[in-house]
Amino acid sequence: MTKPDYIRQIHAEAEAAAHALADAAQLSPGQLVIIGCSTSEVIGQRIGTSGTIELATALYAGIELLRTKYGAQLAFQCCEHLNRALVVERTTCERLRLDEVNAVPVPKAGGSMAAIAYTSFAQPCLVETISADAGIDIGETLIGMHLKRVAVPLRTSVKSIGAARVTMAMTRPKLIGGERAVYRLPDTNSLQLSCE
Repeated sequence: MTKPDYIRQIHAEAEAAAHALADAAQLSPGQLVIIGCSTSEVIGQRIGTSGTIELATALYAGIELLRTKYGAQLAFQCCEHLNRALVVERTTCERLRLDEVNAVPVPKAGGSMAAIAYTSFAQPCLVETISADAGIDIGETLIGMHLKRVAVPLRTSVKSIGAARVTMAMTRPKLIGGERAVYRLPDTNSLQLSCE
């Protein structure tokens, strides 16, 4: 396969992952989605060793469907050299009152994917942590620290992008209470309130 063909393939696989997450998680406009991605793993190398901007650009173009088609807010996780901080739009930072940190991700400190997100966003900024509604982890970058509790693994048809394993998750509200707790009301008209 030629290099342009491989780049097109990766773009198509990223789009498929975006569609799969949106469908499986039943994303609503405005929800926050975290993306963790190792371009090194996508090309079959160990995480943090062989990242490429060209590949990150193709991945970003595919994943951006989550924003353009489904209305999600995106957060791209940096690598461990920036303590897994996240690239978000400034509007997201302000709306969610996130703690901004001061750094600019570059391929060798932040990662190629975060660097591309930073240069592609309208008004990017870095934040320390988020509580995302759903996420895609490409290459086992460990996005769990930035998901709301409780995370629910999603099983979709997309298992990999290039050579990297893909894991997806959505979140749900915590179930609280004990044996008397009610979690769903099938018919609110028939609800009988009792203090027994």
